[in-house]
Amino acid sequence: MATEEPEYQLIGLHTRYSSWTSRVEAVLEYFQIPYNPVFVKIPDIKAVSPTGFVPVLECRSLGSTPIGDSLAICEFLAESHPELPLWPRDRQLRALARSVASQMHSGFSALRGTFHANFIARYTGNVPVSADARKDVQRILSIWGEARKTTKERLLALGEADEGFLFGGVQYCRCRFRTYDLPLDTASEDALIWMAQMWNDPVFRGLADKYYEQSEDPETVIAHYDDIYRGQQDIQYGQFPRDWNFSAV
Repeated sequence: MATEEPEYQLIGLHTRYSSWTSRVEAVLEYFQIPYNPVFVKIPDIKAVSPTGFVPVLECRSLGSTPIGDSLAICEFLAESHPELPLWPRDRQLRALARSVASQMHSGFSALRGTFHANFIARYTGNVPVSADARKDVQRILSIWGEARKTTKERLLALGEADEGFLFGGVQYCRCRFRTYDLPLDTASEDALIWMAQMWNDPVFRGLADKYYEQSEDPETVIAHYDDIYRGQQDIQYGQFPRDWNFSAV
């Protein structure tokens, strides 16, 4: 008997390099929403995306109407699957989650523009962090810490379980902190515990395995995002081992 095609097709860059595409991939994988992944190279994006940007989600029931932008895609998936807690059930936490997601989605230009996504790369040594990027780092850590503090207090008041993610249930961020060994000295204990929860979660570890599998295929390489400090002797470039674990200690 023929297997029915999934409702969704995700088009994007190979996810070890693309924080935007990886966000949607993580939602689909974590909530076990069936989809077909289609990875394209940068020169081919305009052939598959009317805006010239990825990710794009195609939905069979929408016909020829593609959905662009990772945040818009996740909102569409939440609307399409109300039985799944893609956003917190509680109205207060849902408002907070949307606010934080929007900031993370489009803000922190100094950090985003300096430290390109490469989720299995590891830079050690004298990695330069500008004053503006350091401000972004400190602001992000503050947001995460406050989010966890507010969430714990709210869920306690509601008498609901806290699963340990940013807003109780699964909300994630495949961040650059690991890749570039960015300073965590201003991170609260709650923020560090959440980071450990996220990185060590079995679903996200499975996604990391996919990044390593991609790296074994030379056709997936985007040289511009590999070893961006090449030639600087005081910075070493390598890869994290597959069995790496984040420790909050």
